[in-house]
Amino acid sequence: PDMYPGNCWAFKGSQGYLVVRLSMKIYPTAFTVEHIPKTLSPTGNITSAPRNFSVYGLDDEYQEEGKLLGQYVYDQGGEPLQMFPVMEKSENAFQIVELRIFSNWGHAEYTCLYRFRVHGKP
Repeated sequence: PDMYPGNCWAFKGSQGYLVVRLSMKIYPTAFTVEHIPKTLSPTGNITSAPRNFSVYGLDDEYQEEGKLLGQYVYDQGGEPLQMFPVMEKSENAFQIVELRIFSNWGHAEYTCLYRFRVHGKP
């Protein structure tokens, strides 16, 4: 509900994934990732921010490999809220989306995800 430092979904290490069930099937058009700005960070850096990540559309939550919708880099020097357009168009609508984070900006212990949004058309 807020963007205070530490009010994030943190996971151990620099790799992790999140699976989201949307309220309805949509044709994804873009994704946004949000992290606190460096100016709000108690340490003055945001090394725990996600760096390299991919987004997949899934037919169901048990699916091993979804449809790749794009591979992206969150820019730690950019705006806190960053939008990423779908790179791999799909003919399918999805109700389940998987965010896979492959690295962060250097934090050795954990990665913080503040907000992840899925944008699309019903």
